[in-house]
Amino acid sequence: MKNNPKAWPFKTIPVDQAVGTPVAHDMTQVIPGKFKGPAFKKGHEITSGDLCRLMQMGKNNLYVLDLKTGQVHEDDAVMELASALAGPGVTFSGIPSEGKLELRAAYPGLFKVNVFALEEFNMLPDVMCASIHTHAAVTKHQSLAATRAIPLVILRADLDQAVALAREHFPIFSVTLFLPLKIRLIITGNEVYKGLIQDRFQAIVREKVTRLGGTLEESVILPDNRDRISRQIQKFLEKDTDLIITTGGMSVDPDDVTKEAIEDSGFEQIHYSSAVLPGAMFLLGYQGRTTIMGLPACGLYHRTTIFDLILPRVMAGETPGARDLARLGHGGLCLNCNTCRFPACSFGKPG
Repeated sequence: MKNNPKAWPFKTIPVDQAVGTPVAHDMTQVIPGKFKGPAFKKGHEITSGDLCRLMQMGKNNLYVLDLKTGQVHEDDAVMELASALAGPGVTFSGIPSEGKLELRAAYPGLFKVNVFALEEFNMLPDVMCASIHTHAAVTKHQSLAATRAIPLVILRADLDQAVALAREHFPIFSVTLFLPLKIRLIITGNEVYKGLIQDRFQAIVREKVTRLGGTLEESVILPDNRDRISRQIQKFLEKDTDLIITTGGMSVDPDDVTKEAIEDSGFEQIHYSSAVLPGAMFLLGYQGRTTIMGLPACGLYHRTTIFDLILPRVMAGETPGARDLARLGHGGLCLNCNTCRFPACSFGKPG
């Protein structure tokens, strides 16, 4: 029986006989609306003063742990799981709580999840892991995922299988640093150029790019003139520019010529339209090492648009393409909530 890994590794003793017994696992107490957490940590030796609280928690019996060969306690198991799941930019503490470990961002960046591998991991017996969505812009120390073994004691064979899968698909979780991109902005529109209305796009763009570590090097305001816009894009291409952003002129009105101006300027790849609302008439293009984004006018009215979904990926050095823009259709409808909770909502998060 000693070497049978499936043998029950506990014996049960009544609480009133447990004084001096070490707790075999974190014991959770729930006080509705007030508290949920470990009332007693693993290894705590029960005292006579603890008996009343245990009974208030509904604990009439306690486990005494007697691990067999081939069995692993949940706290030891979760350390191995977290180590195998955490890739570059992902960290975790060495102290499990209630059998769980939380994975956090080591630095600001773009959170990446191997979604297929995570699903395969969760298909294995007696382990689990839950995360936030992939492609999220995250801050330092932000919670990314949490993992645990399901039973208090897991079979070594099952644990090894989960660790092996995570290592085979390494990294299942990672954080890519944002790059300090040099960004230049072209604001288009006759009404803005002539001073009939005040531009608001520059402040919006500046706030969003600087939050991710980019620098808005230069901005110009131009009329809806295809040739002038195209020449300005070419001038920016001749400079040390990582990302060019244009605003407005992406619709179907006769005066909207920004899309055509971008096409005239020599970009090799251009992807026009996205499966996102707001942001259907978005443009994304590449020329050498320079990316261009054409932002539709919806960015003035809506706080969150396609720009907020694609900018973090570009800032992390990625080059999303047509399929990436199409894939955003599942989750790509903004609900225009009275109080915007993005990114803590479904917008831009495919299943």
